[in-house]
Amino acid sequence: MKNSKVNNWIQKYAMIMVLILVVIIFSAVTKGKLLLPQNITNLIAQNAYVFVLATGMLLCILTGGNIDLSVGSVVCFVGAIGGVMLKRGMPLIPAALIMLATGMAIGAWQAFWIAYVRVPPFITTLSGMLAFRGLSNVVLQGKSIPILNKTFVKVFGGGADCYIGTGPFAKTLCVIVGIIAAVAFVALTLLSRINRKKKGYNVESFVAYIIKTVAIVAVILFFAYKLSKYKGLPTVLIWLAIVIGLYSYITSKTTIGRHFYAVGGNEKAAKLSGINTNRVYFLAYTSMGTLAALASMLVVARMVSATTQAGEGYEMDAIGSCFIGGASAYGGIGTVPGVIVGALLMGVLNMGMSIMRVDMNWQKVVKGLVLLGAVIFDVVSKKKNS
Repeated sequence: MKNSKVNNWIQKYAMIMVLILVVIIFSAVTKGKLLLPQNITNLIAQNAYVFVLATGMLLCILTGGNIDLSVGSVVCFVGAIGGVMLKRGMPLIPAALIMLATGMAIGAWQAFWIAYVRVPPFITTLSGMLAFRGLSNVVLQGKSIPILNKTFVKVFGGGADCYIGTGPFAKTLCVIVGIIAAVAFVALTLLSRINRKKKGYNVESFVAYIIKTVAIVAVILFFAYKLSKYKGLPTVLIWLAIVIGLYSYITSKTTIGRHFYAVGGNEKAAKLSGINTNRVYFLAYTSMGTLAALASMLVVARMVSATTQAGEGYEMDAIGSCFIGGASAYGGIGTVPGVIVGALLMGVLNMGMSIMRVDMNWQKVVKGLVLLGAVIFDVVSKKKNS
């Protein structure tokens, strides 16, 4: 019994421990450069699209280990549409809404074939990957379009001037937001623990709860302090907080969120229990298209241009983050916080190796081996528990 609890604890927190270990190693090797305030800000800004896409990809994976191969091409296509509209002088709000609607429509188009016609997700999204990459080149005519709308860049960007406020106010605000976030986290987790105990659910020991809470609060405050030492709170972090908070709530606190896990665990049993499995698939892929559109806005604003190369390889970053973060290759298992840990691990690996000037080809080798290791860990853990 004791060994079983230890194994479950290791399985649950393995990637967090790996992330901490990787941060310590790269901090030592780079002589502290990894944890410089500017590098931490860049870590968030450069990987914002990964956090957003991985969060949406989780829902697809939960339905049975399915993936969406088209997200990189959708990012490029939506960015091309947005670039053309902004070039013609369209204001921020209509342009942003049309970009989101385009992503949602693409997601719904693919979701229809997957959910109601039962075309395999791999084939459907592979088709989308090819089609929307081609359409991006058609829209852009093989050229890059500069984004001259400064408001769009400010609202969605992660560049040099995309921060909440300026000067000392921005830095003070960053610390205040960090403290508020830490207090909110403690309050929410404590209330959740109390409610679970009242309903008779199993909860972790109080000592384990305290250790975990203190550790997470320390990380939040550390990030807030480091960001305040540079230029303050990047606007892109607000979008990430909205997406992560919303999807964490949906997957853990709502009925439809439980349906994703049920379908991934056993689709036939879920259908017999009255769950509309077609709707679950439809929502997963429509949501993925919508988040791909948001990721496109973040990417276009950061690059300050819409290009034909945008989005290349993004689907692999998103899929890798999910599996590294604990999502099961068989579906039915995975959490948004776990996915964020996976995305952070990928981001730290990228930044650490870039600081060390590791060749790009070797960077791909390392990320590939990390992904393989995460999936092997998942498979072996399941065999031990079965």
